Amino acid sequence: MDTAAEFVKIWMKLTKDWNAQMEEELAPGLTAGQLEVLELLLAKEPMKPSELLPFLQTTPAAITTLLDRMERSGLVERKRDESDRRIVWIHMTDQGRSEVERGLAVRNDVANRSLDRISGHNRRLLVYLMSKVAGTREGGQAESEKPDGQDKGKNKEKGA
Repeated sequence: MDTAAEFVKIWMKLTKDWNAQMEEELAPGLTAGQLEVLELLLAKEPMKPSELLPFLQTTPAAITTLLDRMERSGLVERKRDESDRRIVWIHMTDQGRSEVERGLAVRNDVANRSLDRISGHNRRLLVYLMSKVAGTREGGQAESEKPDGQDKGKNKEKGA
């Protein structure tokens, strides 16, 4: 099997297992999608539904459905803007704050259980390599941030 095919196979299994584990452990009060909305609200509250679009990578209709469910579950409330009634703001409720705390703890626990299978050095290396693949690492990263000062240009392989 070539490297790309092996990468895809591993990535698909990792994603499937991660999603299943998260949904199982967040239930019954929360879904992974709802946790994502609550985490966004935790960082910047209130938000308009349209502001969620770039983060959730879905359709406006799907966001409306998600927010409807979250509102019925008592996680968020919609409030009209006082100066412009056409604008709706999404606010977290106390229950939403409690659930986002629980959800973030669950997510950290799931991640830590996965990472516990490998050494601290390999964890840092894995995170570093995944961020390179995802395109989130800049070329000007300090050597001290790289795992054990690696990636100093000695490796001439493509993309290294």
